[in-house]
Amino acid sequence: MKNTYHIDQNPHKGNRGLVRAWHAAKNSWHGLVFAFKEESAFRQELTLFVLLTPIALVLPVSLFEKAILICSLVLVMAIELLNSSVEAAIDRISFEHHDLSKRAKDFGSAAVMLALLISFILWLCVCLPLFTKLS
Repeated sequence: MKNTYHIDQNPHKGNRGLVRAWHAAKNSWHGLVFAFKEESAFRQELTLFVLLTPIALVLPVSLFEKAILICSLVLVMAIELLNSSVEAAIDRISFEHHDLSKRAKDFGSAAVMLALLISFILWLCVCLPLFTKLS
C-alpha cells in the first residue's frame, strides 16, 4: 500500500507570499530570543560578534575582507542555533542518556567548534599581515 504525500495535507504550509515571509520573520525572531535567553553559548558568541564587528569595520582592509570577518562570526552563531535545535529535539524525545542522543549532540558541538576554527583562521589570515606591517 502506497501513501502519497501532498503539500495540501500539511496544515503548516498554507501561507504564501508576504504572509509566509511575515510568519517566517516572526518565527526567526522568536528563535533568536529563545537562543539569547536559554543558550549561554549563543550569548557568548553574540558577545564576540558585538565586540569584533566594530573592529572588523575599522581595520584597514578591503571591504571583502571586512565582510569575510563579519560573516565568519555570523556563521558561528548560525551553527550554534542549529546545534541548539538538535539538542532541543533530542531533549524533547527524552532526557534519558542514550548513546545515539549523545552522538547527535556531540556532532552539533563539533560543528560549532569547526565554525569557530574557520572564524579564527580567517581572522588570523586577515589580521596577521597588519601586525607584521606594524613591527
